[in-house]
Amino acid sequence: MPKGKPQSQKKPINDDGYFAEMTKAVFRSGFRWEIVENKWPNFQKAFRDFSVDEVCAFDERDVDRLLEDTSIVRNGRKIEATIHNARSLRDTRSEFGTFEKYLRSLDELEYKDRAKAISSRFRYLGRTGTFAFLWAVSEEVPAWEER
Repeated sequence: MPKGKPQSQKKPINDDGYFAEMTKAVFRSGFRWEIVENKWPNFQKAFRDFSVDEVCAFDERDVDRLLEDTSIVRNGRKIEATIHNARSLRDTRSEFGTFEKYLRSLDELEYKDRAKAISSRFRYLGRTGTFAFLWAVSEEVPAWEER
């Protein structure tokens, strides 16, 4: 299991909640989780409370603004991945109705195939990031050592 238990580890109530947890997984990658947790209120403000629709509208000016924001982790690839992920989540929502329905469409797959399907739609969610994301939103995941 990942070191340090995420504060939430509960099923989000809507797509914005899934997007927020996905973004946490992206920004935690390669960092101590505590760093992201401590800055999380600033992330919420910077990314408009993780409104999928609002972040979908972000442009280069928003990327520049976020790269200058010392209150968050300023990693350009992760910032751009977050914007891409909002757009991909919007597209997923158009296809399945909600992100949770998309997850349910993957229920019959083995964990590795579910993880591969998710990481192919969303950026910066590799093997560990996908595991951390699914774990944080209370999805069934194998033991950490078995992933």
